[in-house]
Amino acid sequence: MAGLKRRLLAITDQLEAISKEERLLTEELSFHRSLADDAARDAAVYDDPVERENASLTAGDVRRSERRLEKLADRRQKLETRRARLLEKLG
Repeated sequence: MAGLKRRLLAITDQLEAISKEERLLTEELSFHRSLADDAARDAAVYDDPVERENASLTAGDVRRSERRLEKLADRRQKLETRRARLLEKLG
């Protein structure tokens, strides 16, 4: 029993850390999206190679942040499934 409880606490700690990281990353993603929108608009208006490159780079930042959020969501789901199995064993 003590081992199960210890594992449950560890999973809870990991879930809390994921929640914190998700909150921070969501804010960061919002910032990146805003920059990407501005860069895309500038690239369209000014038709400048530097602006197009900047738009491409900021769009890449958005995609990377979105992938990181997806990975966190996957990790959260796996931990929640594991926690549910442990809770069944516990009680």
